[in-house]
Amino acid sequence: MDWREFLSSIISNNTERDRIASDIGVHSITLVRWASGESTPRPHNMRQLLRALPKQQRNQLQQLLEKVSSDISELEIDTSEQDIPHKFIMEVLEARASIPDLLRFWSITRLVLQQALKQLDPERIGMAITVVRCMPLRDGKIRSLRESVGLGSPPWGGDLEEKALLLGAESLAGHVTVSCRLEQIGDLRTNKTFLPAYQVEHEVSAVACPIMYACRVAGCLLLSSTQVDYFVPEARLLLIRGYAHLVSLAFTPNEFYNPEDIALHIMPPPQRQQEHFDGFRRRVLQRMQSSSDSERRISSTEAEQQEWQKIEATLLHLLPEEPPA
Repeated sequence: MDWREFLSSIISNNTERDRIASDIGVHSITLVRWASGESTPRPHNMRQLLRALPKQQRNQLQQLLEKVSSDISELEIDTSEQDIPHKFIMEVLEARASIPDLLRFWSITRLVLQQALKQLDPERIGMAITVVRCMPLRDGKIRSLRESVGLGSPPWGGDLEEKALLLGAESLAGHVTVSCRLEQIGDLRTNKTFLPAYQVEHEVSAVACPIMYACRVAGCLLLSSTQVDYFVPEARLLLIRGYAHLVSLAFTPNEFYNPEDIALHIMPPPQRQQEHFDGFRRRVLQRMQSSSDSERRISSTEAEQQEWQKIEATLLHLLPEEPPA
């Protein structure tokens, strides 16, 4: 018996086939094609397959794979990666206890996103992770969200903060922040979920998880992948929930809002927003320099927030684009 025949025997049980497919984030028919020889799984897919199998079946499949290739070291898996390392959790708690308020948000979010990217995309097949946070109240309501600290693996750039935009009711992040419920879209190219979303460059699947504290919400953790159904496996979603909880430690209690205080507008698409962000850093520096002549100097964080609010006010009053004739 070769490894394909062994896989075929496992997935002959429809329930088990569907479970494995769900765990590794592929369609059931893909497993059938692997078993029949119609297609061959990539190394990261094979690792996911091994991880999804019970220990006895996993060991047997590895033995059969060794008959095909004497070197299967690249297929070795570490089942401990299914949990957030305890050592890292303690590192985040230590950072929260020791970092000054002014540096807390940036330091903790960067720390968490670096670890999340490493664990959720170990093969570096393409992932972006962004902390999306509520803008301050405007007329007593939250009208939009802003993309904040973000990191990515190729094809996304390493630091995504410079590409940050405002999001509203038209976005997956907006929907999740309002509903306070994790949602994922397996294929944005077809999006049969009826969830609001728009597709950015390189993005195929996406998930957003609310950032919560005491039944209030500060925004969400937004993830994108270059792969179809990458966020389907329940184990992966549990990790994302865990990282969202850790990100919540970067916020102060007054940055969390009651869901009824959130009334998001529909924000313009990225291409219409971009012109308003051109020269953003220059304007922030100008604000800081202007404040140096006054009695109270403002920090870079305060200057950025003021500039974000100015852009938000402008975008909220933009007329919607006319539909094409």
